[in-house]
Amino acid sequence: MNEKMKTLGKILLVLVVIAAGAIGASAEAGEKLFVSPEGSDNDPGTKGKPFKSLERARQQIRALRRDELLTNGATVWLRAGTYLRDRTFSLTEEDSGTETAPIVYRAYPGEEVHLTGGQEVTGFKPVTDPAILARLDEAARSKVMETDLKAQGITDFGKVADVGWLASSGQRLELFFNDKPMTLARWPNEGFTRIADVTPEQPHATHGHPGSRVGKFVYEGDRPARWSGERDIWVHGYWFWDWADSCQRVESIDTEQRLISLEPPYHGFGYRKGQRFYAFNILAELDMPGEWYLDRSTGKLYFWPPEPIETSTAVVSLLEEPLVRLRNASHVTLQDLTFEGCRGDAVVIEWSSQNRVAGCTLRNIGAGAVIVSGGRSNGVVGCDIYQVGAGGITLHGGNRRTLEAAGHYAVNNHIWDYGRLMRTYAPAVAIWGVGNRVAHNLIHHGPHSGITLKGNEHVIEFNEIHHVALETGDVGAFYMGRDWTERGNVIRYNYFHHIGVVGRGSMAVYLDDSASGTTIFGNLFYQTRYAVLIGGGRDNLVANNIFVDCQLAVHVDARGLGWASKAVTGVLADRLQNVPYQHPPWSEKYPQLVNILNDEPAIPKGNRIVHNVCSRGPWLAFPDGNEDWVTLKDNWTEGDPGFVAPEEENFQLRDDSPAYQLGFQRIPMERIGLVRDDYRTDLPTDEPSN
Repeated sequence: MNEKMKTLGKILLVLVVIAAGAIGASAEAGEKLFVSPEGSDNDPGTKGKPFKSLERARQQIRALRRDELLTNGATVWLRAGTYLRDRTFSLTEEDSGTETAPIVYRAYPGEEVHLTGGQEVTGFKPVTDPAILARLDEAARSKVMETDLKAQGITDFGKVADVGWLASSGQRLELFFNDKPMTLARWPNEGFTRIADVTPEQPHATHGHPGSRVGKFVYEGDRPARWSGERDIWVHGYWFWDWADSCQRVESIDTEQRLISLEPPYHGFGYRKGQRFYAFNILAELDMPGEWYLDRSTGKLYFWPPEPIETSTAVVSLLEEPLVRLRNASHVTLQDLTFEGCRGDAVVIEWSSQNRVAGCTLRNIGAGAVIVSGGRSNGVVGCDIYQVGAGGITLHGGNRRTLEAAGHYAVNNHIWDYGRLMRTYAPAVAIWGVGNRVAHNLIHHGPHSGITLKGNEHVIEFNEIHHVALETGDVGAFYMGRDWTERGNVIRYNYFHHIGVVGRGSMAVYLDDSASGTTIFGNLFYQTRYAVLIGGGRDNLVANNIFVDCQLAVHVDARGLGWASKAVTGVLADRLQNVPYQHPPWSEKYPQLVNILNDEPAIPKGNRIVHNVCSRGPWLAFPDGNEDWVTLKDNWTEGDPGFVAPEEENFQLRDDSPAYQLGFQRIPMERIGLVRDDYRTDLPTDEPSN
């Protein structure tokens, strides 16, 4: 947002309660325990004689709880330092607090506390083996260093990658150098090269696009001729669609025919000429600072350090299980901690209630940052999440059959550089189930979606999302789709801008494949491709939004009458039968569903587009024909709507804007994005780009 709007927002938001009573700072609970990497588990856990391990503090809390001595709860103060985790720190029902006696694990004020699932590696020295030097590019030979992981007790090298679309990323060994992830040696060094052609064996076509099901394709140029000594080459690509990637292991390379053959299983959608890929895990391509390679037979790690190795820190990730897991626990807060250096997820909260991850930093993680599954009213608040291998926050909870809300929340988090390893369908925030909330987050610089949604009655509000979908096409900064029954969701007061354009491009709000019953209200869309795309869905409301410099403001199609017709009688009908749509509470809350199968379900009926403002770009498209299917009313689409300061990207409407006479309501733009609260005392000034 522009600075004037941000300044006003900072003043107004002092009084804003942003998580329905769940956001206040963790009160310092009565019992105080101390833990330090320099402590001893034989000591009493006082400030002067702290415990050494989290497990010892947990043991003490259990003992106090059994003796009914935790009437005011407990705070475990973690003193500065790095806590090496070779196993999950688990909290269960017996480690729970209560509403009036919470359990808090937090960093001591002013001190940095790191929970890491990795191990520092040392002993780097110049490469002297002639056979290794011969495989390196000449310019790299004096720059690449080596160290022996086996000699340092590291023998679990994990996987190079996971095969297949939507494969998890939680078993890869990674190298982090000065708190940044390094690049497994690859070609090309950045971006992609293209498939020159596919083999004619088993050709197939999807939506008119010819391709091949067989994992063989022709490449351009002669670069792979350098890889003759490599034993474990992998490729990553968008093999058929720009929204479906996968990693695959190379079986063989025919340099005369320029033919790469892959090990099965092959990519589910097949392979298509012109699609993007790169090759990795190749020592011969270790040719620039920041690249590394691990010889898994010898345990030797080769690395071109981007900064002097003598004054730097190198860490490899080891732990595949979560750093912390809460299961059947309640009223526990993890606060002001840094979670890092693991292969798997950082924090997992399962079937638990009233827990928080607050004011934490989660980075350099192989999989997801925080996974909430089941339970009620768990939240992630005021955290910085970046450099994660998969997604940022997953909130999964609520009962879809009864429409009972879970009340999970992701509020006031700054999430960027996510999806490093799992490039698609690993969003900054994924929300599932019923009745969860995503608010006041700043999300940017990701390869695919910013927020994805499954389920009902979720609220997505006051978020700023920009520079996402940077590597994928046919994608939404916000995305949901292929289900008539996922209704009652609200997307309001968000700022979507500068959304990436690859292949077919991207949408800011993408209601894909008949997504229905969604309210899109009071959002600002600036410099997007399609701002709102309704892909054959019904009963959606697009109201009171502002569209500026978009390639298209609103698109409504009837794909159910065309190429997606099989879905109407197939997956859409199947998912309809999975919920009690003709019985309460469904029939009362969503009456449009009761007779949908007898109401021309392929036609996008019931959509309303009202009271919007569109400026400096095309307004509306109905590529499949009939505008009578949509209610259009009181939209301002021509002339100057009266922006406050468009040259400063302040698109608030002046008080004399003619749009107000059409029923437009003022959007509280000053409230969008991150805010100061008990966990976030400063706002970012210069957002990192990667």
